[in-house]
Formats: sequence, structure tokens, C-alpha cells
Amino acid sequence: MTHDARSALLHAALDAAARGWPVIPLRPRSKVPALHGERRCPHTGACTDGHRTFEQRATTDPARIERCWSAGPFNVGIATGPAGLLVVDLDTLKPTDDDGTPDGATNFLALCERAGHTAPTTRRIRTPSGGEHLYFTTPPDVRFANTTGTLAHHIDTRAWGGQVVAPGSKTPQGPYTVLDGAPVANLPEWLQKALTAPQKPARAPILPALPRDTDRYAATALEREVATVAATSEGGRQAELLRAVRAVGRFVAWGDLDRATVEAAFTCGGESAGLSPAECRNTIRKALDYSIRTAWPRETA
Repeated sequence: MTHDARSALLHAALDAAARGWPVIPLRPRSKVPALHGERRCPHTGACTDGHRTFEQRATTDPARIERCWSAGPFNVGIATGPAGLLVVDLDTLKPTDDDGTPDGATNFLALCERAGHTAPTTRRIRTPSGGEHLYFTTPPDVRFANTTGTLAHHIDTRAWGGQVVAPGSKTPQGPYTVLDGAPVANLPEWLQKALTAPQKPARAPILPALPRDTDRYAATALEREVATVAATSEGGRQAELLRAVRAVGRFVAWGDLDRATVEAAFTCGGESAGLSPAECRNTIRKALDYSIRTAWPRETA
């Protein structure tokens, strides 16, 4: 890391701080905070009287920032909650997404259209993957938390409990750059409502009818696992779907359950939990392929 590059990162940290946004050091060429977590807290320095979170240690003090960034080529993280920001993270597509799946930017435009508004003009940052960060100022009387997929697929938000990488930082995939340096807009009222609206309870999945001669144990296992998937909350839904399908996959391999029936049942469960049809299809297909390929013979199971 050259001196010029380190100076650029220091400048990025000071620029964010000058806007009133507290910053933290991130590991060089990484998005991971360089600060210790609670489990490894040495209870010294700023943590003498107890562990201080990254939000508590984030700073706008130029002297502290100078000392920190002179010690290493740290990327720059902005503590969004203390900064009074909510950042909408528009993700690009994943390799597992089906052709034609809309990315975060497309889904956000659709949200704007449904709300009857054009896309808001505000500060926009391009991420190394080609995604975008949209910066908004939050009202002082509302405390927003991070969300994952609450607004739409491939759209996350960062507020209290989160941080975003500031422009000027770099990862092995590329730099964070300013796409639009417009002033940070107030969080639109329609977006506030979308983020604070009570989440609908998971709907009980309606399973497809099973043939009368279906093995009772296999049918019970399918019903139980689909119900578990449907009741899974945001953050672990896809992992739970993968686990549950693999657990039932052996019955498909043994001929106790029809593959199409199992796929339809788990699609109901996954969509009831809030997953998109494309996410369900990809996960179910891969999990069943794996289970059928690796299932033990019935007599040895």
C-alpha cells in the first residue's frame, strides 16, 4: 500500500466525518470492521469500563481519525445509525439466480412506481460488485434497524446496528465510487411506511394432495418439514429450506414420495416464509439432486 493510497483513505475518512458521519476502520481491502468484538474485548482503553460497540467507538474527531489511519491502510466504514442515515443497498444478481430475475435496482424502481413516485434523487455510491448504495437522512424520532429483503428481493437496508463502506475504499473486487454526489435526501415517507409496517404473519402452507398409498412416515416427515420452513423468520429461511429438503430427499430416492409433489410442497412452504419463487426453485432443485445422489439404500439407512 503506497503512501498516496493511505492518504486517500485518510481523506475519505475525514470527508465522511466532516459530513457528521462517524467512521470506523475496516480491515485493509475488506468490508469487515478492524475493531475487536465483545468476545475478544481486552477491557482496556476505550473499553476499560465495559465493552464499547463499534457504534459507540465510531468517531468524527479529526485527531482520532488521523491517528487511526496513519497506523494502517484501513478501509472506511460509516456507522449508519449514529450518522442518522438509512442506506438502501441494491444488490446485483447472484450466480444462483434464474435468468430474468430482477436485481435490486430493478426491484427498487418497481417499488417507487407502485408507491406513485419517481426514484428519489440522493447520494448514490457504486459498490465493487456493480450494486448501489442510496443514502437517506432518517427522521430524529424513528430508530430504524437493518433489514434483509424486507422491501424486496436483493434490497437490504443499513441503519442502527449496521455500517456501509465509504467511497474511496477498495476491495479485491474494485473500489467504492460516487455515482451521484447529490445532497442526501430525507427518507421518503412512503419508504418509511414500508420499513415500519408490521410484517404479515407467515401463512400456513396449503400442501398438494398426496396419493392415498403414500407411506405414512414419509408423508408426516414432509408435512413437518414444510411447516418448519414456513415458520422460519427472515435471515435463515433459505438455509432452513435447504436443510429440510435434504431431510426429505431420501424418501424421493426410495420412491416413497414423488419428486414433483415434494417440489410443490416445499415451494408452498418457502413462499409462505417470504422467499421468492426463484429462490425456492433453485434451492429445492439443488437440495433434491444432492439427496437423491447421496441417499443410502433403504436397508442400510
